Amino acid sequence: MTTGVPTPTHPARPRRSRLRTFLPLGIALWLVLEIWLLTVVAGAASGFTVLLLLVAGFVLGSVIVKRAGRRAFRNLSETLQQQQSGAAPTGGGGDGNGLMMLGGLLLMLPGLISDAVGLLLLIPPVQKALSRYAERAIERKIREAVPGSVGDAFQQARIHRPDGKVVQGEVIRDDTPREPGPASRPGPHPPLTG
Repeated sequence: MTTGVPTPTHPARPRRSRLRTFLPLGIALWLVLEIWLLTVVAGAASGFTVLLLLVAGFVLGSVIVKRAGRRAFRNLSETLQQQQSGAAPTGGGGDGNGLMMLGGLLLMLPGLISDAVGLLLLIPPVQKALSRYAERAIERKIREAVPGSVGDAFQQARIHRPDGKVVQGEVIRDDTPREPGPASRPGPHPPLTG
C-alpha cells in the first residue's frame, strides 16, 4: 500500500578530486618503497649502517630546520624593525626558508627516498625553480577564481554547502557604554524567538 508520499531523492555526491583519490595510494606506495629500499640497503651493507644513515639524516635535518627557523625569525625581526622606523622593508630576505625547513623535515623522516628529496630541496637552484613554479601556480589559481573579493569567496562557499542550508545574519556592536541598571545586571535572558 502506498501513501502517495514521494520517496526522498538524495542529490548526487560531488565527484572526488584527483588529489583526494590518489594521495592515499601515493603515500602507501611511498611507504612501501621506503621500507623496501631500507631492507635492500640493510642486506647489502648491514642493519647498523642503515641505523647510522637514519640517525645522521635525523640529526642533519634537525640542524637545518633549526638554522632555517632562526633565519626566518631574524628576517621577521628585521622587517618589523624597519616598519617601526618608517623605512620601507626590503624584500627577498626570507627566500628559501620554507623549502629549507621542508628539506630538513624530509631528512628527519626515516627513509632514504625522503632523505634524497630533502637533500635535493637544499640546493639553491632547485629552491628557486620550485619557488617560481609555486608562485606561478598560485597566481594561476587566483586568476581562475570567481571574480570578487575574499569575502565574496567565503560567501559563495557558505551558500554552496552540500546540505543547502544558509544562515544569513548581521553582527551589530553597541560600543556605547551602558549605564548601570536592571538591563546590565547578569540574570536570566528572555528566550530567542524567530
